[in-house]
Amino acid sequence: MVDATYRGELRDLNELNYARFDAKLEQRVAQLEAKLDQRVVQLEAKLDQRVAELRADLQIGLERLETRLTKRLFGFWIAQAATTAGLVFGVVKLLQ
Repeated sequence: MVDATYRGELRDLNELNYARFDAKLEQRVAQLEAKLDQRVVQLEAKLDQRVAELRADLQIGLERLETRLTKRLFGFWIAQAATTAGLVFGVVKLLQ
């Protein structure tokens, strides 16, 4: 009978300790989830910032490329116009 009483008390004590452990574990898991969520938000903000910086850099690079290509095209057109004008004047001179 004493043995059964001790067993019952031990079972109750174990259940109480398990309930405490479970509550602490849930609390710590919730804390870790909150920290993880906060860290994810911070990383997303950093990633968004970096993506915006890269897009700005890419935009600047594309604008510079466009400027260089436009200058080269104008140079090509001027050379073509000069060549065409020279050929026209040459043909006119030959025909006269």
